[in-house]
Amino acid sequence: MTRDLPANPFLSGLWAPMRDELDLGELAVTGTIPADLQGHYYRMGPNPLRADPSFYHPFIGDGMVHGIAVSGGKALWYRNRFIRSHRVAEALGEEPAPGPRHGVADTVNTNVAPIAGQLYGLIESGSTPVALSADLRNQRYSDFGGTLAGAYSAHPHLDPLTGETHAVSYQWMEPGKAAHVVIDAAGKVMREEPLGLPHGPMIHDCAITRRFLILLDMPAAFVPEAAKAGSPLPYAWQPDLPCRVGLLPRNGTAADILWCEAPLSYVYHVANAYDADDGKVTLDVCAFETMFAEHPDRCRGLERWTIDPDARTISIRVIDSAPQEFPRIDERLLGRQHRWIHTLSQPRDPADTAPGGSALYRHDLESGAKEIHDFGEGRFPGEFMFVPKGADAAEQQGWLIGLVIDSRNDNTDLVILDAQAFEAEPVARIHIPHRVPPGFHGNWVAS
Repeated sequence: MTRDLPANPFLSGLWAPMRDELDLGELAVTGTIPADLQGHYYRMGPNPLRADPSFYHPFIGDGMVHGIAVSGGKALWYRNRFIRSHRVAEALGEEPAPGPRHGVADTVNTNVAPIAGQLYGLIESGSTPVALSADLRNQRYSDFGGTLAGAYSAHPHLDPLTGETHAVSYQWMEPGKAAHVVIDAAGKVMREEPLGLPHGPMIHDCAITRRFLILLDMPAAFVPEAAKAGSPLPYAWQPDLPCRVGLLPRNGTAADILWCEAPLSYVYHVANAYDADDGKVTLDVCAFETMFAEHPDRCRGLERWTIDPDARTISIRVIDSAPQEFPRIDERLLGRQHRWIHTLSQPRDPADTAPGGSALYRHDLESGAKEIHDFGEGRFPGEFMFVPKGADAAEQQGWLIGLVIDSRNDNTDLVILDAQAFEAEPVARIHIPHRVPPGFHGNWVAS
C-alpha cells in the first residue's frame, strides 16, 4: 500500500505516500459515536504519485482527499481519492478531472471545505478549486460558475452573520495579483477586489471582523529568479520586505487599507479576529520567527495581536510560548469574540521530522488556563476541529474531531473528544486499518 522513497523525510516513515485508492465498508469503533453526529469528516493532504527526493516538499505534493461517513452511531465507510490533476491523471493513465483551470498548475492538496453547500478541494495561489461529491467519487474543477477570474485560497472564511465567504487569493507566478474574494450564499463570486502587493508575499490565511478583512503581508515572498530557474517552490525569507497587517474595510479598495507595521514574523494560520469595544482589533495567531529561512523555522507559539487602527500600531501578548499550530475555534464565532482556542502541539526539537507533537492544547482566554490532551508516545494527531452539538449549543458544547496516526501499528483513528471533558478519554475512536499520511486541513460536514 505504501512505499518509502529515499533521502527525503517527507517521503518516508509517517510521510510515506499511499499508493492505493480504497473503498472500505463499515469501520470498527471503540466507544460510542454520539447519535447527534450525522455527516462526513474529510481531510486533504499531499500524497505524491511521483516525486524527486532531491527537492520534494509537501507543499507541492499531489492532492489526496480522505472521507469517512458517520450516521446512526456507525462509521459507514472510508474512501480516499487522488485529485485528478493533469499530472496525476497522466501518471494513472486516465483523463484529468474536467472543468476550468487557472493557469498551468492544477495541483490541489491543502484543504477540503464546504462553500455555499458544495464541497471543494482547495489550494492557494494556483489552481481553481475542485468540486467534490459527498462520496468523493466525482470531481470537477470549478470557477464558481464562471465568476472567478483568478486563483483562489486554501483558507476561505464563512461569515456566519452574512452567509458570505471571504478569502485572500494570490497568484504565485503573477506577483501583484492578490485579491479580496467574496462568494455569496449562492456560490457565486460577488467581489474580487485587487490588493496590489507587487512584491508577491505568500498569503496563506486571512481573517474577518464585522468591519474589516485582515490582510497579512509578511516577508516570505516570491523570488522571480528561482521561478525562472525552475524551482517548484520559489519563495524565500526576505526581511527587507514589509512585515505588516492590513485592515481593509469590507467593501473598500487597496487605497483604503490601514497598514500597521508588525514585528518581524510569519503567520500561516489565524485562529480568529474581532472588533473590540475600544475600537481596536484583536487578532489571535500562531506566529513564526521566520519562514523559509532555516529548516524548519521556529514557531513562537500562540499570540494575541492587538491592532490600533488609529495609531497604526500592533502590540503582542504571548498566550503560550510552546510550539503549536493549526488553531481552530468554534467557527460559529468567526469575526466575533471567542473564548477558547484549540491548537496542535509541534515538536520542541526543530530537527524532529514528525508531523507534530503528540498532544492537543485547549486555551481558555478568559481564565488563562491551558489544558492538554496527550495521545501518548507514537501517536500523532493532525488538526482537530470543533463541531457544536446543535445550532444553539454553547461555545464549548460539542465535540473535537480529527485524525490520529498510530506509528507503532501503522494505522489511524478518527478520534472524537467531548470538548467539555477535553482531557478525558475519547468518546469514540473510529479505526482506519491503515496509515493516513499526514495532511493539512480537515472539516466536518453535517448531513
